[in-house]
Amino acid sequence: MTAPLDIEGPAAPPRSNGELVFAEPWEGRAFAMAVSLYEAGAFTWPRFQAALIARIAARETALTRDEPFHYYRLWLAALEDVLVGLCAVSTDEVNTRAHTLARRHPGHDHRDDHDHDHDHGSSSRHRP
Repeated sequence: MTAPLDIEGPAAPPRSNGELVFAEPWEGRAFAMAVSLYEAGAFTWPRFQAALIARIAARETALTRDEPFHYYRLWLAALEDVLVGLCAVSTDEVNTRAHTLARRHPGHDHRDDHDHDHDHGSSSRHRP
């Protein structure tokens, strides 16, 4: 079962030449997390879509329209709304985890370049 993503419309993800666009690694992870949970049967896609459209609509009517539009922040907020609504996670749990992640140093976001020099404890590969 694949998520029926809107190509157009208020909930359509950013695309370039038909391909999804992620400005930061966390955006791709947020996208994949929502799709994976949907595919696992955690919620229906229309439920997620409705939450995302509601977040986008609220953003458009907010007084802070001077701030840049961040689609994947709204995507992640919609996912949180759905999971909290299903009692799969509490708002306090989401806030605690968000604060924990926010305290991590900026370079800790893993990338495919393997250009970081700290041990993860579970790896059997060690660099000299």
